[in-house]
Amino acid sequence: MDTPDQDVVPARLAGLPSWLISQTAVRAGRMVSDGLAAVDARGYHFRLLATLDEFGAASQAALGRRSGIHVSDVVAALNELADRDYVTREPDPADRRRNVVTITPAGRRQLRRLEKQLAVVQDELLAPLSPEERAQLSRLLTRVLRHHSA
Repeated sequence: MDTPDQDVVPARLAGLPSWLISQTAVRAGRMVSDGLAAVDARGYHFRLLATLDEFGAASQAALGRRSGIHVSDVVAALNELADRDYVTREPDPADRRRNVVTITPAGRRQLRRLEKQLAVVQDELLAPLSPEERAQLSRLLTRVLRHHSA
C-alpha cells in the first residue's frame, strides 16, 4: 500500500490525528515486520514468547486471548516456534483435550534477541523524538487505546 508524502496531502487530511496515527501505524508495522524478518522471526513469535515469559505456561486459547492473536493464527505460530524448540506443548493434566504451552530456555534466549531487534526498530521509528517525547507519546497512545478498549 502506498502512503502519500506529508507535503502532498491536503492540509485537512494531514491535520487529522486519526490519519496521522493510521499512516504511522502502516510504517511502523512495515518496519517491525522487516526488522523481525531480518532475524527470521515474525510479530506473532514475539507476542507469544513475551506472553509465555510474562504469564507462564498457558493453553493455546489463553495465549490467543492474552496476546490478541486469533486462535487459528496461534496454532500456526506455535507450530513454527515448536519446530525451533522455542516452546513445548504437552497435554493438560486437568483436561487432556487441550495442550499447555511452555516457553523453553531456547525460547527465552530468542525472546531476548527479538527484544533487542525491536529496540533497534523503535529507535529508528522514533528517531525524530527526544526520550521525553517518546515517553509522552507512549502515555498518550496508551490512554487513547485504553479508552477505546474498555
